[in-house]
Amino acid sequence: MNKALLRISFPLLLALSAGGNAQSSNVSVDTKASLRGLSVVSSTVIWGSGTQGTVIRSVNGGKIWRVITVPGAEKLDFRGIHAFDESTALMMSSGPAEKGQARIYRTQDGGKTWQQVFEEKRVGIFFDAIAFWDRKHGIVLSDPVDGRFALFTTDDGGATWQPLASSALPAALPNEGAFAASNSCLTVRGGNNAWFATGGAKVARVFRSVNRGRSWSVVETPMHPANSSSGIFSLAFQDAKNGIAVGGDYAHPEGSDLPNVLVTSDGGATWQTGAPTTPAGMYLSSIVHLPFRGRSFFAAAGTKGLVTSGGGWKRVADDNLNSVAAVDGPPKYAGEVDVWAVGPEGSLKQMSIRVDFKP
Repeated sequence: MNKALLRISFPLLLALSAGGNAQSSNVSVDTKASLRGLSVVSSTVIWGSGTQGTVIRSVNGGKIWRVITVPGAEKLDFRGIHAFDESTALMMSSGPAEKGQARIYRTQDGGKTWQQVFEEKRVGIFFDAIAFWDRKHGIVLSDPVDGRFALFTTDDGGATWQPLASSALPAALPNEGAFAASNSCLTVRGGNNAWFATGGAKVARVFRSVNRGRSWSVVETPMHPANSSSGIFSLAFQDAKNGIAVGGDYAHPEGSDLPNVLVTSDGGATWQTGAPTTPAGMYLSSIVHLPFRGRSFFAAAGTKGLVTSGGGWKRVADDNLNSVAAVDGPPKYAGEVDVWAVGPEGSLKQMSIRVDFKP
């Protein structure tokens, strides 16, 4: 079933300097699906995905949205989506593979038709995230099987997928897994770099590849999860060296004793605890890099709201959010960038973030 709907966008005007302020309001897409997948191609083209086989798509900057239910996928939860343009996108469904819930779909006509291009049925496979270095080369992460994380790659734009040899990865820790919370526990940068983060074990770790997934190293971080609901949930890098990891405990979203922000300046070889959020320890499931005139800022979201890195990690909205995304490139207007966020019950937000470069 396809639906068309109109939506009025709203601004969140934020000065990312001391004393900044924010204004926001909420709207919802005409769907009850929980949305986690989000891909912002440009200032005009935005895709999202979620439960009940749902896809949302706008090609005019959010003025008009098309809501699509993928035929035959009505029971699937599309937690990850990556779009290349207004016509081509790939989606990953999350759930137990043995129950038919580990699939990848592709469209090349703007969502009018969809092709199932891959399915895994091995017990233990659970897709967590999908990412692409370019239009041809992509990667999908799964929770561990037989003691090692499972990865799948494509070199033909997602038409076919191949498993990576398990020997390419270090062994997983007992109870270690990744979180399919926002399609961002796995991230890529440039033509070869990739990282994914974990939780649930005695220590949260970050895996790193510098050769497009052919081999991996792993390092421990200062975060020590207390249970299976805690760890690193999301990664974002502004370049090959500098990145941020966020997380916490989704069972205690208002706050935990875990460091919920970690930073690296050496490409993920080492990680340190970052500046605390306000409120401290709040659960964050998604982070995005925001470039402004050569300066870098980040926005991170979770079930208790959205925080930004300008002038310290301060909460600027208290909505229940799953994923946040923005155009990965120069902003449309100097000092301003459009940020999108999705959440439960078809929640969709657009934020126009402006930066005040006061000394």
